[in-house]
Amino acid sequence: MRTPEQAVVPLLAASDLTARYGRVVALKGVELRVDEGEFVTVLGPNGAGKTTLMRALMRTAARTGTIRFRGEDVSALPTHALARRGIILVQEGRGLFGQMTVRENLDLGAFTRPDRAAGEQRLGQVFALFPRLSERLGQMAASLSGGEQQMLAIGRALMAEPKLLMLDEPSVGLAPRVAVEIIEALGALNRGGLGILLVEQKAPLALRLAKRAYIVTLGRIAAELDAASIGSHHDLAQYYLS
Repeated sequence: MRTPEQAVVPLLAASDLTARYGRVVALKGVELRVDEGEFVTVLGPNGAGKTTLMRALMRTAARTGTIRFRGEDVSALPTHALARRGIILVQEGRGLFGQMTVRENLDLGAFTRPDRAAGEQRLGQVFALFPRLSERLGQMAASLSGGEQQMLAIGRALMAEPKLLMLDEPSVGLAPRVAVEIIEALGALNRGGLGILLVEQKAPLALRLAKRAYIVTLGRIAAELDAASIGSHHDLAQYYLS
């Protein structure tokens, strides 16, 4: 049994997290954690508050509450300072610069890490994970397929050397085969020790790799579950409809 001094410090811990858009409260008192090297998924119906949760964690939405990263209170830090700490979000819609090349987009991802030699090493790691990107370095991001754009968005995030990689609906608009390829790439990153927080509409896809799942409904955490205990959509429906 661990003593308080031996207690494990989570990679990320959010407490009483509340977010609003004007007068509309979109997130209500959320408690969430991701441990070092853990793969956690956030599931829930459309409009439940999943994207707001990610924005609140990155402080791109007005919010209150406490956020700790590796034990440090980072609640007051702006988005760019959180990124420098290693908290990186791949947002829904990918956020690429369409009229810039693949290489230019990747280089932008490394803006918080100016060490050129280390950047080249990370670039090699990105190409090892997504070989197609190395074949399209001079191609405009807007001309890539949907799957390739998602690979580029993740690759750009990896160039920032994340300690926690957060992703909002990476499978949206992708063919099933490509969505599986993306999720399997995330699994490889997680097996390498990277902590991942994944918001995903397609629950079976996310549950292939996640250790734990948070179910969000109406802006609240309806349940925290061992991912292995979720056998079907019926297991989730009781929370979605609560």
